[in-house]
Amino acid sequence: MSINSIDHDEMTNIANKWDFTEEVESQKPVKTQVKSAEARRRIEALREIRESGLTMEEARELGLIH
Repeated sequence: MSINSIDHDEMTNIANKWDFTEEVESQKPVKTQVKSAEARRRIEALREIRESGLTMEEARELGLIH
C-alpha cells in the first residue's frame, strides 16, 4: 500500500472516533501485573524465611516481613 493510496478523510474519522475509555482500560492490567509481581516477591521472601529456619515471629522482629 502506498502512502498516496491512504484515504485521509477515513483516517481522520477514525481518529475522531477514538474512545479515551479504551485507552484508560488498556492501562488497568499494568496495575494487576504490579500486584502480581509484589505477591511473587512476598511469596519468595516467605519461602526464604522458611528455608532459613526462622519463625515468623523472628522474621518480624528482624524486619524481614511486616
